[in-house]
Amino acid sequence: MQIETPHSAFKPMPRTGVIFVTGEARKLGFDPADPDWCNLGQGQPDTGDLPGAPPRESSVGIHVDDQEYAPVAGLMELREAIAGYYNRTYRRGMKTQYSAENVSVSGGGRVGLARAAAALGPINLGHFLPDYTAYEELLDVFKAFTAIPILLDPERGYALPIDELRREIQGRGLGALLLSNPNNPTGKLLQGEELRKWIELGKESDCALLIDEFYSHYIWGGKPGQLPVESAARYIEDVDNEDVVLFDGLTKNWRYPGWRMTWTVGPKPVIEAVANAGSFLDGGGSRPLQRAAIHLMDEQHVKDETMATHTVFRAKRDLMVSRLERLGVRFERPPEGTFYAWGNVSALPEPLNDGMGLFREALKHKVIVVPGEFFDINPGKRRHGRASRFKHHVRFSFGPCMETIAKAVDRLETLVLDAAR
Repeated sequence: MQIETPHSAFKPMPRTGVIFVTGEARKLGFDPADPDWCNLGQGQPDTGDLPGAPPRESSVGIHVDDQEYAPVAGLMELREAIAGYYNRTYRRGMKTQYSAENVSVSGGGRVGLARAAAALGPINLGHFLPDYTAYEELLDVFKAFTAIPILLDPERGYALPIDELRREIQGRGLGALLLSNPNNPTGKLLQGEELRKWIELGKESDCALLIDEFYSHYIWGGKPGQLPVESAARYIEDVDNEDVVLFDGLTKNWRYPGWRMTWTVGPKPVIEAVANAGSFLDGGGSRPLQRAAIHLMDEQHVKDETMATHTVFRAKRDLMVSRLERLGVRFERPPEGTFYAWGNVSALPEPLNDGMGLFREALKHKVIVVPGEFFDINPGKRRHGRASRFKHHVRFSFGPCMETIAKAVDRLETLVLDAAR
């Protein structure tokens, strides 16, 4: 979806899925503060208090020195704290460890990704379909590299066997791969031995892996009592000699999206290049918020927040998936990660059997969802005029509170029953 710009010197810019659906909802009176609206389209988690979680931050003190600009790569103390978090969580006893020089802090996930994209050379960059909607313009605006799409098959649960990935890298001459893990929107998770093999293949093929791990604390498998997190950082042998670049932040895993606090983790030369890109792209993030974020990296704080999030969001996931399945929504792969359920609605009665159709009808009942076509990312609109492969899919978010999700699914059930009459 594109919007017109006020002057001919500017090109029309697309709206990401979340921006589009909330914009359409506002035309019908949507207000985020109105409890009668159910926003299953939101890309943020419930930011309120959770049982067992640390108290929510409610104030930020500003030291006199923090009135100044922050370093473009971030406060050294915060970078050290982030490196320490990765080393404790994923790299205990391993030969190489992350240091502050392996971390660059930025003011939001898109900013971090844009810094990395600006630092890429003239390569073929592989990306997957479906994937995060904001990748589309990111992959189009930077012209040094060529974006190459790789279609994942719904009937195989969006899995890509390692031999097929090898053929994609070698056959297309890929110099890097961009992916979200867990995947937004499908919830497919690369983990354990499978993830290790991807990293080894990247090293063998001289193909960098750029991995968006913003949902890495929303993992729905694992052993009881084990911290439900996953990261490629667990499987890298040498942090400075393997081109694996990770993106994460407070926005999802710590449930502080409004702080716009994110980071990039990778080999020191890559982080230096990313920080240099930030010096002209954005100039660096908020110094007071960076200082306030340091204690959020404390080991006990991370553990308590993650376990509380897992308990609450797992219950919301189970409710949403089970209720939607009873309505006729099909999940080629129930979500293994993220707080999204990626449903195939083709078996629903018309007009609900189309992602945009369901979106339009649900809006009339004050329920917001995101049509699947927004995740069929198409940099440069090179597939002009073709119907989306995911026109019969919808992304349902279980980011809101349980009460909102239950209310929304009740309304969707009424919608389906009425359409079937």
